[in-house]
Amino acid sequence: MVKTKDYIALFAAIAISESAGLIGSASSIQSIPIWYTTLTKPPLNPPGWVFGPVWTLLYAIMGIAAFMVWRKGTQHRAVKNALTVFGLQLVLNALWSVIFFGFRSPAAALIEIIALWIAIVWTIILFYKISRPAAWLLLPYILWVSFAVYLTAAVWYLN
Repeated sequence: MVKTKDYIALFAAIAISESAGLIGSASSIQSIPIWYTTLTKPPLNPPGWVFGPVWTLLYAIMGIAAFMVWRKGTQHRAVKNALTVFGLQLVLNALWSVIFFGFRSPAAALIEIIALWIAIVWTIILFYKISRPAAWLLLPYILWVSFAVYLTAAVWYLN
């Protein structure tokens, strides 16, 4: 049975995940028209309008996955550890935009996004041990970040 506190927790999990996107947006909003548009982009670079909707959906899915793990009970060490690693990857997620757009450093962002990719894989492994559906929900996220690794590496190389 779903309780009111579950709805509140689900909303909070999604809001926390979406906040990483807000931090990233704040870092990138000024750099996109001034700096990013001047860079040479790789083949397969999607149009700019794609990123907002994709990330918004991914953050919501990430929040749902975290909620599914949270519901298993934070009194369990495995749940606490999984949510801690989830939080770490969320910080790394937000940090990528700060480094890439805010500091305008594709090289440093490439190193950082590799750390993010590792943290996501770690999160998926920990989530899988607690809730397989939660782990599967993160599959689109790791695929998109894998694509972002390609884009980041290509931007660094081409510029």
